[in-house]
Amino acid sequence: MNIGLLGGTFNPPHLGHILIARQVLDFTDCDEVWFVPNFRPSFSKPAADPVHRLAMTRYIRLPNTRVSSLEIDNKLDGKTIHLLDVLPKGNEYRFIIGSDQLATFHLWGEWETLLTRIPFLVFPRYGYPNEPLYPGMSVVGDETLVASNISATKIRERVKRGLSIAEFVPVGVDEYIKKHGLYTEGAS
Repeated sequence: MNIGLLGGTFNPPHLGHILIARQVLDFTDCDEVWFVPNFRPSFSKPAADPVHRLAMTRYIRLPNTRVSSLEIDNKLDGKTIHLLDVLPKGNEYRFIIGSDQLATFHLWGEWETLLTRIPFLVFPRYGYPNEPLYPGMSVVGDETLVASNISATKIRERVKRGLSIAEFVPVGVDEYIKKHGLYTEGAS
């Protein structure tokens, strides 16, 4: 089976993640997309506890997708290269990134080795160029592809301002955030 791995902080998950997964399934050879929340965010970014981020990611409902807790279960350090060693055998994997990651990809841990171990699918992000592309990377494209500027940063800012996020996150995530007091002033 060909599996696209959509890793990230999912702080919180939002409709942009769903847009990416749906279109990777539509426009690539991936049979499934796995959402893989990380245990520890890369580059020491502050984030909600991994238990909350995993729980919120499980609200995503999309055919041919699943949520994988591999990074959290194994308490990985957020470096993609360490995920590769714990992936189930017998599948072909591709790692999905947004084009917003390309400019700083050279800062990823062991990025050159990573490029030799797994192919990358680059999903266009509104306002970010699809470059630089490294060997082993290909851009997801189609004339009907829908890109967006939605981001977890914008969702968290809306929560801090008391604005609705219900239309921008999977059903149930907004209530989960309220119930647990996430992303408000003074919250993690």
